[in-house]
Amino acid sequence: MRWMMTVLATVLTQGLCCQAAHADGLADLKSALTRLQEQVPLKAMLDTKTWRRLGEGKDAEETQGQASVGIEDGARGMHLAYGKDILARMDAESLAQARNPNARTPTLNAAREFSPNDLRPMISAASSLSRVLEKAAWKAEQADTCQGKPARLLTFDVAIDTLSDRDRKYVKEYEGHLYVWIADDGTPLASRMIQHESGRAFIVIRFEARQEEQQVYALVGDRLVTVRKESYNRASGAGERDESRVVKTLQLQS
Repeated sequence: MRWMMTVLATVLTQGLCCQAAHADGLADLKSALTRLQEQVPLKAMLDTKTWRRLGEGKDAEETQGQASVGIEDGARGMHLAYGKDILARMDAESLAQARNPNARTPTLNAAREFSPNDLRPMISAASSLSRVLEKAAWKAEQADTCQGKPARLLTFDVAIDTLSDRDRKYVKEYEGHLYVWIADDGTPLASRMIQHESGRAFIVIRFEARQEEQQVYALVGDRLVTVRKESYNRASGAGERDESRVVKTLQLQS
């Protein structure tokens, strides 16, 4: 009996230590996100590349785009600076589209990604990630690597209420996961969120959709920023298929 009690005590101790480590990982992440919200001045160049495919087979239409914009964020707020070459391309594509609605507009397509709602989360990444965690349920922690260096991988389940009420009523199956890689002090290094849903709309239309978002983080003083963000979306239904990818790269400047 004594040996059995010893084994049970060892297992219980290991379990408690494991739980404590898990709690510490989540606590370290939340502490870091609170610490890394300082709005120190930021100057950077954002490059955006877009790709989209509509339809399937020989009838599929594929488009690509690329555009860059300067970003400055400080005491006076966020300012965007468009280079003359980008503005000239946008003007030329707008004119071509006015003459021919089917004209390709790669620069205009990419420039649509420059809205404040898209850019603010990149230059204020701590606040953005904190909001995501509000809809996520802690799941696990394990040792891993990130960009070739030791890291801690935190795993969460993402609730369906990240979708709007209108979208939710059509969803029959949903799965969402969030992965966050952190350093020893809890500083986020990278993250990946995957959401997959399927359902039926208007009784006869069955649909399926998948969204993936990967981010790589860096520090500007005590400010967490996203230096690379890749978003992938795929949706199919009613005989149609829509697939797109957007890659944004933030080049920090002194």
